[in-house]
Amino acid sequence: MQRRSFFGSLLVGLAGGPLGAGNLAAQHHGLQPPSGPADGRSLLVFAAATLKPALDAIVAAYRTKQGGEITIAYGPTPALATQIENGAPADIFLAADPVWMDYLAEKRLVRRHTRADLVRNVLVLAGHGSQPAAMAAPPTSAAPTSVTIDSKYPLAQVVGSGPLCMCNPADHPAGRYGKASLETLGLWDRVATKVAIVDNPQVAAIMVARGDAPAAVVFATDVRGVAGATVLGTFPEASHPPIVYPAALTMAAPRAAEAERLLAYLRSPEARTLFDGHGYR
Repeated sequence: MQRRSFFGSLLVGLAGGPLGAGNLAAQHHGLQPPSGPADGRSLLVFAAATLKPALDAIVAAYRTKQGGEITIAYGPTPALATQIENGAPADIFLAADPVWMDYLAEKRLVRRHTRADLVRNVLVLAGHGSQPAAMAAPPTSAAPTSVTIDSKYPLAQVVGSGPLCMCNPADHPAGRYGKASLETLGLWDRVATKVAIVDNPQVAAIMVARGDAPAAVVFATDVRGVAGATVLGTFPEASHPPIVYPAALTMAAPRAAEAERLLAYLRSPEARTLFDGHGYR
């Protein structure tokens, strides 16, 4: 697939979605035409949308040191993996969970020896505005609160008539982690009928910030900087699979040497500091 024709098909897949997801995502994380030239001369990175604030800063720092053209296409991990499977000319794939990386590895579409887990994240329950003092966190905070959600947490009361916003557990990492945790804690059956599926966790965070939903299951980093959204509690790490973000070169990477240099930088202490500053672990 030629890069010029690829970008149009990718954007069509990201533009829409239930509950106005595309417009909301654009307002928060700027899902726009991929950054950088689409003329086939730049390094092309496919990255999970939730990584955008941190990765933009890291790539900017890399450009300052190393130079070169880098195009980043952000989107849902399943959509990006499918694009690679269909022949999209990406050089690097950064996923929001290992399942989709495993999927591409099994099809020999990524270079296994380049694979690395870059960062980890935390699953939280986000809510709108002010909450009781024992449950609240500052609205701009991405850090987990001291409240750990357990089987006695009054989730049904918090959700009320709903909706509880979350991504699709069938294919989206955030949705899969969320449902797994709720099932482990015995809370899923209490709220399953009130779940509203959204395209990505950033949209869910914005919906609670706007008051369109009382609660959402998202990553901690998705609440960061969203005025009007607060972290109500943290889901125990033992209640769901580890939330890790793997990266690897694709098997068909047109600019493999350049991609290896960027991937090495993403694993460097300097990049780690920038990831830490955006709330990753």
